Amino acid sequence: MLLKNTESKIDDIVFELLARFSGFIILATAVIISLDLLGLNVVPFIAGAGVAGVAIGFTAKDTLSNLIAGILLIIDRPFEVGDRIEVWSAPAGTATWGDVIDIGLRATKIKTTDNIVIIIPNNEIMVRDIINYTTITEKIRLRINIGIAYDADMQTAKDIILNVADSAEWVAKEPPPVVVVRNFGDSSVDLQLRGWIDDARKRMRTISTITDRVKTAFDEQGIEIPYPKRDIYIKGKI
Repeated sequence: MLLKNTESKIDDIVFELLARFSGFIILATAVIISLDLLGLNVVPFIAGAGVAGVAIGFTAKDTLSNLIAGILLIIDRPFEVGDRIEVWSAPAGTATWGDVIDIGLRATKIKTTDNIVIIIPNNEIMVRDIINYTTITEKIRLRINIGIAYDADMQTAKDIILNVADSAEWVAKEPPPVVVVRNFGDSSVDLQLRGWIDDARKRMRTISTITDRVKTAFDEQGIEIPYPKRDIYIKGKI
């Protein structure tokens, strides 16, 4: 009932870990007490167990490292089950982010948006930068780069981009989206749309939708999206 009544997801993990360890600890304690009650000298047994523990710890140092890292993950709480994070070890050509579905003793399981489950050792996670999109709030701000030709009407282009952003109902109205000039490129004036969305999981959908609609609107209004060009001058001999 305690697990059901608490709102935090991390307590589920803590109780699961305690359940896994408590049985072993209770059994080992019971064996030692039983041997002592039977009149057997348990000191050599305890000493032997200590030596065996050191040997096992040396041979299983990677497993112990993952175990300690798993405990630190629970204490530090850089993410919880259900959070969406960046995945640096995703297979090439697949989604690079996903939802945490399990934090175990040895490894953490992340299901990407391609429905691929990636199992990452906990000690590897502890030494990496963790990008968490949903730890504070589901809302995030997107930046979408859009280039226009130098002879295009900049204000018209900005108005078109803002109208397209407003047409996506999941783009927040407060604070409103803005379009800024980032740079004068070799072939284009580089604009950037900055706007908030209500769900981080709609990031790629938003980028795709807005980019597609801006391209259509630019074509209708005669706003050129430039590509690299080179002018070649041939100088003849007189």
